[in-house]
Amino acid sequence: MSWFEIISVGILGVLFWLWFESTRVYEIAVKRARSPCHVSDVQFLDSTFSLENIKPARVEDGRLALKRTYTFVYSDTGNTRQPGSSIMLGQEVQFLNVSPRLAGTDITLH
Repeated sequence: MSWFEIISVGILGVLFWLWFESTRVYEIAVKRARSPCHVSDVQFLDSTFSLENIKPARVEDGRLALKRTYTFVYSDTGNTRQPGSSIMLGQEVQFLNVSPRLAGTDITLH
């Protein structure tokens, strides 16, 4: 096996891991964003949940992880749309922001 083939397989492996990890983090973020909307009896609009930003960051113990920012929309009456956002550091929710109209649902994790 040549060096080119070894490097190509390594790159494909990293890309597969990134895709798999991103899918898992996305599912966790959707679940955590849906929860306060359900409790507050507002409609969480799944199709609006999207990745806004991704960058490397350090977790508390100094390891390198990906910090992902997701945005989404929810509706309280079906006619209005309210913005929300979720910041994930690795597989953990670092910050979840929904409108102040949903009192007590802003979550900040440190």
